[in-house]
Amino acid sequence: MSGPVPRAAGGRGLLVAAIPYLWLLAFFLAPFLIVLRIALSDAATDQPPYAPHFLGFDALGEFFAGLDFENFRLLGEDALYWQSYLSSLRIAGLTTLIALALGYPLAYAMAMAPMRWQGILLLLVILPFWTSFLIRVYAWIGILRPEGLLDMALGWLGLTSEPLRLLNTDTAVLIGMVYSYLPFMVLPLYTTLQKLDATLVEAAADLGATPLTIFRTVTLPLSLPGILAGSALVFIPAIGEFVIPDLLGGPDTLMVGKVLWSEFFSNRDWPLASAVAIVLLIVLVLPLVLLQRAGRAAR
Repeated sequence: MSGPVPRAAGGRGLLVAAIPYLWLLAFFLAPFLIVLRIALSDAATDQPPYAPHFLGFDALGEFFAGLDFENFRLLGEDALYWQSYLSSLRIAGLTTLIALALGYPLAYAMAMAPMRWQGILLLLVILPFWTSFLIRVYAWIGILRPEGLLDMALGWLGLTSEPLRLLNTDTAVLIGMVYSYLPFMVLPLYTTLQKLDATLVEAAADLGATPLTIFRTVTLPLSLPGILAGSALVFIPAIGEFVIPDLLGGPDTLMVGKVLWSEFFSNRDWPLASAVAIVLLIVLVLPLVLLQRAGRAAR
């Protein structure tokens, strides 16, 4: 017969359970509220460059009266902003689909390889992370620029006689983003496919199913959690990417990360930049909720 739980043990249990909530409060909710407060302010030449400022609880009414939704209204009226969101969604979606199309066969081949080779293959996938992200993006400038390595290779093979001029285009941005985020797709897919029960595949083959049918009815449904996890790991950072569009894209490359950087550093309009960030967060919440529900349904 077990006795009552000691009060000290119960207190430690509550503290352990509260740690994740305290972490979210300190590093998510509090920064979010700060950014939201700036987004509801107006640009000013003061330091910090927004107003109104909180001057004490005695002037709390005046402080709240100075907050407004003008910046959010501007985001809906100016085509530059909503077009940047649509362009970011398009490029991030294409990046995710291409990374999935390339990453799934690679992860499947890694999972089906002999165990002695899987460690080496896994090392080759994560090897690019040992090099600076910025240096790897700069390397693509040398590859994609006119008369660069790609043009030289295609000319040597006799496939083209003129420079492709891929640099400073949306295609260059897409290539750079797929290259940079492909490991984030491969790793969760590899983890899921490695745990796949081989007896289910063998049973389907014994029942006369073709390899395509086995993949469609057994392998693909069981690997859906890895697909969802990899898609989230690629799509979420891709939609707010700034470095790759800035280095590989051109003046017509419109992404919300570049717009946010321009408003914050070039225009010094912190309230408008904060509003852009808040809307971007809201845009990301919907696919996250959908992915979470799809992941629960797949279990």
